[in-house]
Amino acid sequence: MTPPSQPLQNAGSRYAAARESVRERAAPHFGIDPRALGAFRIAVALFVLADLLIYRLPAVGAFYVDGGVLPRSTLAETFPLLSEASLYAISGAAWVQTGLLAVAVLAAGCLLVGYRTRAATGLSLILLASLYARNPYVINGGNTILVVFLLLSLFLPLDARWSLGTDPQSRLDSRICSVGTAVTLLTLVSIYAANAVSKYRSDAWVSGVAVPRIFQLGEFTVGLGPLFSEQAAVLTAINWSWIALLSVSPVLVVATGRLRTAATLAFVAAHLGMAATMRLGVFPFVMAAILLLFLPPEAWDRVEAVTSELRESAPLTGPDRTHRSDGGTDPGAASPTRSRARRGIRVGTAALLVGFFLALVWWQAAGVGLVDLPASESTGELSEVSWSFFAPNPPDASSWYVVSATLESGDSIDLRDGGAVTYDRPPDAAETYPTTLWNQFGFRMKHAGESRYRPVASYLCERTDRDVTAVSVFHVEQAVDADGPVGEPEAEEKVRVAC
Repeated sequence: MTPPSQPLQNAGSRYAAARESVRERAAPHFGIDPRALGAFRIAVALFVLADLLIYRLPAVGAFYVDGGVLPRSTLAETFPLLSEASLYAISGAAWVQTGLLAVAVLAAGCLLVGYRTRAATGLSLILLASLYARNPYVINGGNTILVVFLLLSLFLPLDARWSLGTDPQSRLDSRICSVGTAVTLLTLVSIYAANAVSKYRSDAWVSGVAVPRIFQLGEFTVGLGPLFSEQAAVLTAINWSWIALLSVSPVLVVATGRLRTAATLAFVAAHLGMAATMRLGVFPFVMAAILLLFLPPEAWDRVEAVTSELRESAPLTGPDRTHRSDGGTDPGAASPTRSRARRGIRVGTAALLVGFFLALVWWQAAGVGLVDLPASESTGELSEVSWSFFAPNPPDASSWYVVSATLESGDSIDLRDGGAVTYDRPPDAAETYPTTLWNQFGFRMKHAGESRYRPVASYLCERTDRDVTAVSVFHVEQAVDADGPVGEPEAEEKVRVAC
């Protein structure tokens, strides 16, 4: 007589066998090598630490306290949802902000070395998202993409390699394939695909003048950028090459082997080229880190061959098997109740990930005008943190700021350098912004009203060591085309406050 539990065990065995069969077929396209997961974890942690220690911590007094350029009252008035969601908005004191940043640095450090990786990832996600919500004027698409992939990383075994949490005896030795890995890879492809659609809907990109025009925006071009700004033919070729690369982005998951490696390295090279020529914050580095996940095992084998002297005593590659999300146990050995519970958790997690991915695709489709988002207060806030870099249309004007200070004598000076006030195009517009965060702040603030500029002027009044009676903030724009500046600069006084 068949035991009552036997049918359930047989059904569980058939389900596990079917799941393993699907995973084996999908692994070459939607699987991730454990070494890629380890490299991705290390790279992301390093970029989070750089963002916190190099950009955010020195700028606490300017961007994250009530005495800075965006006090909590202005944040609540302008972005009420972000104000309620941010842990950093619980206080306007510098010591609170610094303390939260210190915790974020600690979490990122744990993520770097792989200590309690999932908890470190979750804490980094919460604190980083809260930090970005505290001042959405000093982030760009790279920051929002970083938050999205930290969220997806909760469903990935980031400690599969080079981690304090890895047991050398139970190390994952093959490509890991799950709904989490598939959604993670497809999310990046969807970002590239949406960007390609937005560019095809843009006259500037389709006509080949977008990149030449972008390199006339002096506030963004840094490093090697000024050297390319006069090379119109080269920039036009880059324009078309980038569109072509975005258009074939699905090959990142469709292809395998050498073709996949070549496509991945092409995208990495493109992003490193952006970093060498433009001031884009963490964006190009975050994208390069995510692209590590697409490198197939063959590529990592080559990396290990080159760095064989650094290899651990145990081999890093093993038999061609896929990672079992149930820990590698025999389904028949587990009790029916535990098997059903695990199956329910897996199904629930998969449904959550698929739902998130579909919502993300829908939002991106709305961003490129393929679908309509419902009109709501939150729509405007989301548009402030999108990742549509220079798309669908790049700016057609270069801009910078002039801060005029009125002295007690009645004379006016440029508060930045103490010279005469002039609205002429500066030799290097990027140098008018002291840091990358100030550049991001100025770019996002350029269409803001007087009420948002008033805290900025007050902050400048308090920070100057000159005897001034008033400060005026002017936003200056000059039209540009692919060949350079057009016409004369036009200055608009944004605010004037008494000091």
